[in-house]
Amino acid sequence: MLAQAVCRIGLGLGTQSLPIVGNSLRRFCSDGVDDLKKALSELIPEQQERLKALKKNYGSKSLGEVTVDMAIGGMRGIPGMLWETSLLDPEEGIRFRGLSIPDLQAQLPSAVPGGQPIPEGLLWLLLTGKVPTKEQAVSVTEELRERSHLGAHVLKVLNSLPDDAHPMSQLSVGVMALQSGSHFAAAYTRGTHKSKYWETVYEDSMDLIAKLPQLAAMIYRRTYKGGEQINPHHKLDWAANLAYMMGYEDSGCHEMMRMYQTIHSDHEGGNVSAHTTHLVGSALSDPYLSYAAGMNGLAGPLHGLANQEVLHWL
Repeated sequence: MLAQAVCRIGLGLGTQSLPIVGNSLRRFCSDGVDDLKKALSELIPEQQERLKALKKNYGSKSLGEVTVDMAIGGMRGIPGMLWETSLLDPEEGIRFRGLSIPDLQAQLPSAVPGGQPIPEGLLWLLLTGKVPTKEQAVSVTEELRERSHLGAHVLKVLNSLPDDAHPMSQLSVGVMALQSGSHFAAAYTRGTHKSKYWETVYEDSMDLIAKLPQLAAMIYRRTYKGGEQINPHHKLDWAANLAYMMGYEDSGCHEMMRMYQTIHSDHEGGNVSAHTTHLVGSALSDPYLSYAAGMNGLAGPLHGLANQEVLHWL
């Protein structure tokens, strides 16, 4: 859930996303800054200049040869983005900002002593390049909690769909039902300067991330549990609350959800859903429009739907 929403936050940098800024951020972000948006406001100007220098000094350099096979194969193998938040190795596995999954388990804040990392900590790491303190991760949890309210119209929209509508179709519709509240769309209409785009994209992205657990739980309960909804638990973290609203109160389920959401938060940025989100966002579509498009890509049998088919096979 995090990856496609996160990748929209850097609109002020052009069509690329904020996570391209690299390891230099580890020295830049102060441990004393507990507000994520404030931390980003200190980082972004430096990285905007870094991108300008990159374009100026290397803009004419070739990234390699493009063959007919590459074009026919849907740009397969063509370098097409800058992406430093994660790297997937077929032998070693995935690394987030250079950290392996065991590294994340050892270094990121957890909800319980010695437990699994919470996704809020990874969100801070992905955006700033720095492992957060416990206080910083908790501040993200609190910010998401404050933004998590869903209007009654969302469930009404979902309930207007056929009972057998695929959950991914419901998710796309649900996200689009939230789009009327887009801060970025309103700011663009007002004529906000492009250097300030990131500020309202941040607001939309964080609002969307905050609302996704309740939206996903609504869809799950509607599809598999007869439609009876469970209200959010206002003392749980983001991932545990998702499990709780789905109907799972066991602490082991909460820990599983924390780890699952953490390790699925970012996968190199080049897959169909992330690429689609970037592509739609490059038209200055707001994060809701971009994310819904990405989820439609994720629903395809060669992408996220493959996970569902594996479960059916098992």
